[in-house]
Amino acid sequence: MSTHFETVIVGGGQAGLAVSYYLGRRSRPHIVLEQAEKAGNAWRNHRWDSFTLNTPNWQSALPGMEAPGANPDDFLPREEIVAYFENYVSRFHLPVRYGVCVRAVRPRSSGHGYVVETGVGSFDADNVVIATGLYQKPKFPAFSADFPPEIKQIHSDEYRNPQSLPDGAVLVVGSGQSGAQIAEELYQSGRKVYLSVSRAGRVPRRHRGQDANWWHELMGDYERTVDQLPSPQEKFASKPIISGKDGGHTLNLHQFVRDGVTLLGRIQAMGDHNITLAQDLKLNLARADQFAADFVKRIDEFILENGIDAPEKNLLTLTDGYGVTELSELSLKDANIRTVIWATGYSFDFSLVQLPVLDGDGYPIQNRGITDYPGLYFVGLPWLHNARSGLLFGVAQDAAQIAKAIEKDARRRGAVRLMKQTSIKSRDESEFGGKAAQHKEGRHWSKAKANTGRRKEYDPRPLFQENADPPHLRIPVAGSHF
Repeated sequence: MSTHFETVIVGGGQAGLAVSYYLGRRSRPHIVLEQAEKAGNAWRNHRWDSFTLNTPNWQSALPGMEAPGANPDDFLPREEIVAYFENYVSRFHLPVRYGVCVRAVRPRSSGHGYVVETGVGSFDADNVVIATGLYQKPKFPAFSADFPPEIKQIHSDEYRNPQSLPDGAVLVVGSGQSGAQIAEELYQSGRKVYLSVSRAGRVPRRHRGQDANWWHELMGDYERTVDQLPSPQEKFASKPIISGKDGGHTLNLHQFVRDGVTLLGRIQAMGDHNITLAQDLKLNLARADQFAADFVKRIDEFILENGIDAPEKNLLTLTDGYGVTELSELSLKDANIRTVIWATGYSFDFSLVQLPVLDGDGYPIQNRGITDYPGLYFVGLPWLHNARSGLLFGVAQDAAQIAKAIEKDARRRGAVRLMKQTSIKSRDESEFGGKAAQHKEGRHWSKAKANTGRRKEYDPRPLFQENADPPHLRIPVAGSHF
């Protein structure tokens, strides 16, 4: 037998918790199903030990909670991110069930709503919010299977620290956020690092006296909506590299070269302990440099146009990478490479939703998280609505929108039920009155029977008293049983 909830939220990350918060404020009954065993799973189990958020603390708050950390311009380390999530769930008594893996979401066989199939049974729901995010499964290139078995291969998702790796040089594949930060940590620990450079851009951590993200916010970059992107595929593009570690600093691959890192082009194939490399290293370096130059130019022009008092600053120009000889091939043996770290991103799969709700890229078809299927929603995806949608501080906007839609739909269904109940009651009273007129002398119902035989009238009052816990707080939580 299925357990019924008005709303089931699939995923207990920042997006799922934000929706739960807003539904709680509206006293809408719901439950959050999270397959991990504890809060903050993405940060707790899928980031390296020294990981630090790239967004400053003022951009890292969840709805209803003050920004983490003592200084709004600092950057939160991994263990504090996890503690923040734990405190968030506890403070707002969010109804999260941990250790529940959702296998399928399908429409009810009849009527409105959905059946959510899990490893611990089925749930029946009027609404389902998919909050599993876009970074679901580590992605490896097909030729990774061709690497020699003695080479340790891990995804950046599994990397923890330099000491956990075998002795020898390390090849990091991909120079996006994770790849660049891991490569920096490795070479600063004394490891020889080879970095296969990808197409990611870069920006300075600070310019003209303020953090890069401060300028993004002031210039309105986070309000840019998904329909303004050059193409739908742009929402999957890598973010420019930057670091929040040690108070925040710029990542520049030219500096990496200066510090002893060997930069490589894109890996094309693997065979007989040799990797074949594309001749695109300097092209990608130039692309990243141009990205940074364009960003700096936009800030300078914005300052001038708006009369902002900002200190002058000439950024250091490095060109070391352009002096590198581009290799077409590299021997793993000769380079003493014993470990490969694949910083090659993640794949996503929303096929658990058994409805035709995905586009050609497998991305949900929706408008601000609302699909064409009543009661089915998505949240927590990059560019769901605008540039802030995939960020910690931006998820509140989309979550509030979805909670509002759920309440509106619940009220509409409640009004329909009331109309039906009122109609039935009126019809019953009419029929009963007619029979009473015809059988005044032979009425066979006792007063008690008549009272117990009447239909229960609709009570529009809330389902809980003023000082009682709302329904969503009385839902079973971690450690309880269905």
